[in-house]
Amino acid sequence: MSNVLIISGSARKEGRTPYLAIEGSNILMMKHQTVKYFSLHDEELPVFNGDEEQDYLESVRKLRDMARKANGFIIFTPEYHNGMSGALKNALDYLSKEEFENKPVAICSVSGGGKGGINALNNLRLVLRGLQAHVLPQQVIADPSDFNVDNTLINKEIKDRLSLLIKELIIMLRVKSELYKGITIF
Repeated sequence: MSNVLIISGSARKEGRTPYLAIEGSNILMMKHQTVKYFSLHDEELPVFNGDEEQDYLESVRKLRDMARKANGFIIFTPEYHNGMSGALKNALDYLSKEEFENKPVAICSVSGGGKGGINALNNLRLVLRGLQAHVLPQQVIADPSDFNVDNTLINKEIKDRLSLLIKELIIMLRVKSELYKGITIF
């Protein structure tokens, strides 16, 4: 069993991104994976400035600790102006390759419509590459029409794609576990 950290990259109280993240969390739990959840709406992170004082903030320590303990990630972001959310980019600035190196990462986006989330995912993929993460090639994008008025994911095709993405993540987690069994990585 693997420890997967889900990061919900929306700071909005009523955004759809957390609902897609919860759907992903539920799928992971049904597949008997340990799931940790970090919401950028619930956890306030100040703008990263590199000052050492920020290292001692509770929300920063919590994020780093959860990321270090994770074997893999699923990161969900809304798309804002053709990019990932500023809150998510800020959170990733607090992390480093020590948290991501050689770990598989699945990525998903919730767009404002018309499958615009692809630009947010390209932006996120670029940043994760800088953190030396192994970003899975498949990804999921949900539009507003994929949710009902309660923000529950109702589009079966999107649910199936999310389930397949999570299945791929679990396979990669198993491969990584076998590959590095008995090896200490510095």
